[in-house]
Amino acid sequence: MAFYKDERLALFIDGANLYSAARALSLEVDFRKLLKEFQGRGRLLRANYYTAIVESDDYSPIRPLVDWLAYNGFNVVKKPAREFTDREGRKRHRGNMDIELATDMLETAAHVDHIVLFSGNGDFRRLVEAVKARGVRVSIVSTTASSPPMVADELRREADVFIDLEDIADLIARPRRETQDSPTLDEDDED
Repeated sequence: MAFYKDERLALFIDGANLYSAARALSLEVDFRKLLKEFQGRGRLLRANYYTAIVESDDYSPIRPLVDWLAYNGFNVVKKPAREFTDREGRKRHRGNMDIELATDMLETAAHVDHIVLFSGNGDFRRLVEAVKARGVRVSIVSTTASSPPMVADELRREADVFIDLEDIADLIARPRRETQDSPTLDEDDED
């Protein structure tokens, strides 16, 4: 990974996208390790985590993670997920944080040297292009090791550096277990 100790750094984590990529690799991200890893790579000014939360439920599986992140060095940006009924009549939830992430990333670009975007969403290609035009280096963290790959090819090409989640798993994930029978925090479906 190409980082410089004196550069001002910001992390932008698309929570649902990172969860999906990690799950495809059978990884469980340890956010304490992730934060420490990037604090050691430069002057980390901000670590933003974006997620939609189901507000109507008494218990949301993402809420303990969001609470932990908010108390442990992350700026959590959240909004209520919208409820809808699918074709089979099941209640589903949808929440898209793309606009919030894009707006914050463009505003932050004036204050940092390097942005690390944890997402494989191809819709962010133009955002990465705009941030690079402001003189900021952009690294994308996602994976091509899953089938299908979790990162859009056009996003990967636009980035200054692509970091495969599989390659940094030892640095930012909990040790892999033999079986994956235990429950994990789950993100809601997103657009």
